[in-house]
Amino acid sequence: MTPVPYRVAARRRESADTVTLDLVPEAGSLRPFRPGQYAMLYAFGTGEIPLSVSGITGDTLGHTVRAVGKVSEALCRAKAGDWIGARGPYGTAWRTPPAGSDVLIVSGGIGLAPLRPLVEEVLGRVDEFGTVSVLAGYRNPGEQLFLEEVPFWRSRANVLATVDHPEPGWRGATGLVTALLDEADFRPDRCAAYLCGPEVMMRATARGLIRRGVPAERIRVSLERNMRCATGWCGHCQLGPVLVCRDGPVLGWDHADGLLSTPER
Repeated sequence: MTPVPYRVAARRRESADTVTLDLVPEAGSLRPFRPGQYAMLYAFGTGEIPLSVSGITGDTLGHTVRAVGKVSEALCRAKAGDWIGARGPYGTAWRTPPAGSDVLIVSGGIGLAPLRPLVEEVLGRVDEFGTVSVLAGYRNPGEQLFLEEVPFWRSRANVLATVDHPEPGWRGATGLVTALLDEADFRPDRCAAYLCGPEVMMRATARGLIRRGVPAERIRVSLERNMRCATGWCGHCQLGPVLVCRDGPVLGWDHADGLLSTPER
């Protein structure tokens, strides 16, 4: 429960309200993280929030933060050399795709950040898999993430982006990310699918994949809703019988479908 001090080694702006921080330990590092897991990051004097790792390189942790509240705003203002508290790792991880699988990674908005370590892992072993597709949806072109890395991704995978609201000069697709499924090449019975983004997007994408014949147990989603304590004590993240911070955030769609299909009261 005690945060470990990490120093901001690098800060990169991704969009107008989003930055990626590379954090390095100074006095003992946390246990190794796996793609899909999250840390509790503490902005000294402000508070802490849960954030999935968006990069794992040795002891260096990458976290992509969008300024949407006091703590995330404080983290976004952090500069190289500043100190941030971290504790973790917490939660379940993405399962590595079985060898020979076609890999389908679908994100909405900042949902690409928790998927980035998985993208890097898969592309680093791309010869072990069949087709690899990365589909990303954004509200507008200015919200795109990791643009410096996309050319490398495209050299090894089918990478497509779509936006809800195009701007002058935009040459990509327009519309919902689910429409890009028709442009992804995968064998339904050999597909390993990974989804992260707004719940409505994950629900529509998962159901679209099931209609194409992808088994529910081969679809993984990251819920990341209302997590606060990371230990299951406060109950804010409860979703039916599941405490997302402890039992998730990554779940199979065969488990998550019923949770997300139940009306809230």
